[in-house]
Parts: sequence; C-alpha cells; structure tokens
Amino acid sequence: MPAKQKEKRAWQRMLSGRRLDLLEPSPLDVEIDDIAQGLARVARWNGQTSGDHAFSVAQHSVIVWQIFCKLEAKSTPDEELIALLHDGPEYVVGDMISPFKAVLGGDYKLVEARLQEAIHRRYSLVPETPEKLKKKIKRADSISAYFEATELAGFKQIEAREFFGTPRGFSADMFNFKPLGAQDAQIQFIEAFDKIERKRINNA
Repeated sequence: MPAKQKEKRAWQRMLSGRRLDLLEPSPLDVEIDDIAQGLARVARWNGQTSGDHAFSVAQHSVIVWQIFCKLEAKSTPDEELIALLHDGPEYVVGDMISPFKAVLGGDYKLVEARLQEAIHRRYSLVPETPEKLKKKIKRADSISAYFEATELAGFKQIEAREFFGTPRGFSADMFNFKPLGAQDAQIQFIEAFDKIERKRINNA
C-alpha cells in the first residue's frame, strides 16, 4: 500500500512571523508591514521599465491613492484606504500582467478575491469593494498606468491611450514616477497608510 502522499503546502510565512494560508486567508494573519514589504519588492510591468530600480506595486499603489484623492475630493478615509490597498493581494501572489490573468481565468481571481477580503476585514473595511467605488479606483489606476506606460515602459502615447484612455487634467509631473528603491517605496507606502489611519481615527 503506497505511503500517504504528503500534503502540499498552501501557506506562506511572512517576516512578521505570520503564516498566511493562501486558500483560506485569515484577517488575523494580515499585517500592513508584510503588505508593504511584499509590494515594495514586486515589480510592475514584469520589471520591463527604465530606471535604476523596478517600479514597484507599492509605489504604484501610493500614486493611485493620490490620483484617487484628486478625482474624489469628498472621499471618505475608508475609501482612501481601499484605494491604497487595491492591489494588496499582490504582496502574496505577485503582479501578474493582465494578459496572463486572462489566460489563467477563474482560479487565480478566486484566490485574489479571498486575499483582498481578508485584507479588508483586517482593517475593518467592507469585505468587497462596492462596484461604484471599484470603477472610481479603476479610473485612478488607469491614469497611473498610462503614465507608467509612457514614462517608464516604452509605450507611445497613442498606444497607451488605446489601452488606458486619456488622462485628462493630469500630467506625469504631478506625481513621482521615478522608480524608488525597495526600502524607500516600503516607507512611502507605510507613511500613506498611517496618514489615512489618522484620518479614520479622527472621523470615528
């Protein structure tokens, strides 16, 4: 009789000491320092960007939050935090480019959705981002992607407009698209998180 097959590991140990189950993630195992650590070391555009450093998901997330705040001046601190954390699951699963996500389909999206829900629950946010808010964050995300594409990833403007739309009312020099080192990107992300958390406390 064959020996019992060893169960495959479906969790990741974080530097905080937490052990995050990828299939059934618990909010209790989510820590902002782990998120910042991971996102600051995940490259956007599969690393195909100019500069001395990769353009990280952490830096992208901060810029999306900044754009979102300009687009939605009356947004609540909770909405701001959801914008900052919109790519939160990527601290575990990495930043997979959109064409590859389309190939993988449902299973990948299910894992990503469970991780996003665990992150939201950890910080007392709605478990699932409302569709209306999701569209607003997507608009901010597309504006950032346009400038990342044209400033860093070698896209022509006409090509970037085809994929990401035209960023009306915004210019690249309004934000810092110069790729930061991992430690600086991590610090910037934590500073943004702390700023939003202070707003949440004051509004409580």
